[in-house]
Amino acid sequence: MRFNNKNILIIGGSSGIGLDLVQYLSAQGANVFTASRGRSPLWPGSVRYLEFDVLNFTKGLSSFLPDELHGLLYCVGSINLKPFARISEAEFIEDLKLNVIGAALAVQQSLNSLKAAPWASIVLISSVAARRGMPFHASIAAAKAAVEGLAISLAAELSSNRIRVNAVAPSLTATPLASKLLNTPEKMEAAAKRHPLGKYGQPKDISAAIAFLLSSESGWITGQIIPVDGGIGSLITSF
Repeated sequence: MRFNNKNILIIGGSSGIGLDLVQYLSAQGANVFTASRGRSPLWPGSVRYLEFDVLNFTKGLSSFLPDELHGLLYCVGSINLKPFARISEAEFIEDLKLNVIGAALAVQQSLNSLKAAPWASIVLISSVAARRGMPFHASIAAAKAAVEGLAISLAAELSSNRIRVNAVAPSLTATPLASKLLNTPEKMEAAAKRHPLGKYGQPKDISAAIAFLLSSESGWITGQIIPVDGGIGSLITSF
């Protein structure tokens, strides 16, 4: 198994994409460490857990980690969709704290353990909205664009430490976070039709790409933003 005895930290692994990855990595033999506001009853019993709120960041993360950390996924996010004129300053700040500042602080506190591993991989989560203009996405798109900038900058700075940094940019995915966008048959049908492949994402679509980036099989990939979006970010299929 490609993750056997590898130490992986997942921040935000209690539902959706993060939960799917916790289950997969555990089955692959990884030692999974999770940090989130709550536990999931669907976690395997071997998962190590730290109660953790990224909006009230403390220094407890570093002491929770093993000496060597082979992978880090920051899977915390938000979907704050509003007309631009109605987005408050506090909402802009919260989106930035959740998506960008939380990721940066998590990497800082994990850095010694990441550097101690013979190789390590960091994966952040962006969004198709960071590069494709979409109405009502100003706050989250700005935050996710900052995530991409952070990922590329860290990839350059940490390359000498054999630490790779990449980001995955999904489109709409059927997670609890997106439940309001997919809570009727009509919304589900419309969301599917917007994507060239005729369907919206499932957590496994995204977690599979993340698992690849965390694994040694992607050992020559760093500083990349990987779209996993059913083609919506780059394809036009009708005139």
